[in-house]
Amino acid sequence: MMSNSRLLWSSMTVTAALMLSACSQPADETAGANADAPAAETAGKTIRIATEGAYPPFNYTNADGTLAGFDIDVANALCDQMQAKCEIVAQDWDGIIPGLLAQKYDAVVAGMSITTERQEKVDFSEPYFANTMVWLTDTKGSFDPTSIKSLTLGGQRSTTPGAYLQDNYEGKDGNTVKLYDNYDNAYLDLKSGRSDAVLAEKVSAKSWLADNPEGFGVVGDEIDNDDNIAIAVRKDDPLRDDFNKALSEIRSNGELARLEQINFGQ
Repeated sequence: MMSNSRLLWSSMTVTAALMLSACSQPADETAGANADAPAAETAGKTIRIATEGAYPPFNYTNADGTLAGFDIDVANALCDQMQAKCEIVAQDWDGIIPGLLAQKYDAVVAGMSITTERQEKVDFSEPYFANTMVWLTDTKGSFDPTSIKSLTLGGQRSTTPGAYLQDNYEGKDGNTVKLYDNYDNAYLDLKSGRSDAVLAEKVSAKSWLADNPEGFGVVGDEIDNDDNIAIAVRKDDPLRDDFNKALSEIRSNGELARLEQINFGQ
């Protein structure tokens, strides 16, 4: 049997050894355990996201009022990656940036192209899609994209194709540019003969043609105007960095490509 003094010394020795063992654990083991943990700023947070809901196949509104499309799929994938909750709301296109600046929501995921004008108001994430433009017209007509004169040309207001139309055709060679609140109205005027052609993003045009295959088609070559689509947030919002990290992940693990295939067939 140990004396009280030896028993006390033995207990102190064991305690010291345990403390030394705990303190000497390799630093990288502790770091490794948390390496894949989501950022504290986004884990468990509700991120309110605006989309247009009228720009298929990027975003559209189903008959039951639910939102769907590539943008919605991407937003949900990013929120899953960040372990955040997505709350997606519809907002008319013309008011979508003003609504962001007024803090009605935290971000815009709406097929929005990065432009110099928009960059003066908001910050953008890294692009999640690159687009090109095409001419849609009545295939029985005589529209020639290499010789556009005295024609009525349609597009959507506050978009890169709309700006392209205004810069290159408005008031030139007898042409008239008509810009609409959304592409649905532009396509309606094309079908009714009130415009000769619509300039639209390629994927939007393909989506419309899938439902209107008779008599209409893409004419001429694709127009590459360096159109990169990204997520808009308010200036200096750290949420941009969180989106960029999540975008990098879903790009590298193949999820972004899978969503493109589902929505665009490419």
